[in-house]
Amino acid sequence: MKKHWTMLLILLFLLSLLGGCSIGSSTVKEQNVLSFDNQKKESKSGELEICFIDCGQGDAVLIKTPAGERMLIDGGKSEEGENISEFLSNQGVKQLAVVVGTHPHSDHIGGMAEIINNFPVEKVYLPRVTHNTTAFEALLKAIKGKNLKISTARKGVEIPLEGMQARFVAPVGEGYDDLNNYSAVIRIDYGDVSFVFTGDAEEFSEKEMLLSGENLKADVLKVGHHGSSSSTCPAFLKVVAPQYAVIMCGIDNDYGHPHQETLAALEAARVKVYRTDLHGTIIMKSDGHSINIGTAEVNNKNLKNPPEQRQDNMYIGNKNSLKFHRSDCKSLPYEKNRVYFKTRDEAVEKGYLPCSKCQP
Repeated sequence: MKKHWTMLLILLFLLSLLGGCSIGSSTVKEQNVLSFDNQKKESKSGELEICFIDCGQGDAVLIKTPAGERMLIDGGKSEEGENISEFLSNQGVKQLAVVVGTHPHSDHIGGMAEIINNFPVEKVYLPRVTHNTTAFEALLKAIKGKNLKISTARKGVEIPLEGMQARFVAPVGEGYDDLNNYSAVIRIDYGDVSFVFTGDAEEFSEKEMLLSGENLKADVLKVGHHGSSSSTCPAFLKVVAPQYAVIMCGIDNDYGHPHQETLAALEAARVKVYRTDLHGTIIMKSDGHSINIGTAEVNNKNLKNPPEQRQDNMYIGNKNSLKFHRSDCKSLPYEKNRVYFKTRDEAVEKGYLPCSKCQP
């Protein structure tokens, strides 16, 4: 009997040790060793969210993966870096898993130096081409300052993001005469839904993609080169066959974007078009089966009718800087920070100061 009780006490003692180790280990892991990767996994929503940020005449697209990772495609012009950074913060961005500069033109990479300086970044992709501009030099300096390495954006390269597939489908080659054709074109697949982001890729690059054997069919097309007639050639549009298209351009921009030829082609193909110059920031959300489309202005509700075109003689104020601009000013704020005035006197009466650049 004594031997029996001794064995029972030893067994209970061993069980208590095993139980104690298990509970102690679990507590430490959950409370004190919660890595960034674990945080990302915990923030899974099962939803892909894409924000086409209104940054005037330029591109900046924020992507939130179903696993909670963030990818930024382009960063607008230099003067938009602060506005885009503010937008990212308002969207709860703490860290960017991936940053892609589609090509070195300043309306795509101008604001990226400030963004990289403001947010921790895990990985940067750029096409293999350089450009002798202040904006490009500032970007390289910011990348070097954060001890980041540049990964080459080219056809076939997979982008490591959890919960969805992302890969570059262009540039296919190199040695292009036009910087636009170096544009890093990205395809994203989530469930049954696909997106293609084309940067400023023009007809030459589009035809290379068509010959490359890549799957280009997509539900949403980010139209190339701000809707220029030099992009979105008939053959490319026919193969992509999108249901929706997004054109990123500034109000009354100097280039006349989007060009009427492109709008006519999209209309003939029965593609529903959204434009940052008309709709402001455009937000798309998908569960992998359907796409919900809205804007920051209307609290992400579905858009039924596009807003009316702004009048040319309107003055546009910046709620943050309290300055007002002409409608064709290159320093216009993105839509959420705009206030519209019918006359110059109205802007002044509201306490807004004239922009020193466009001198309204």
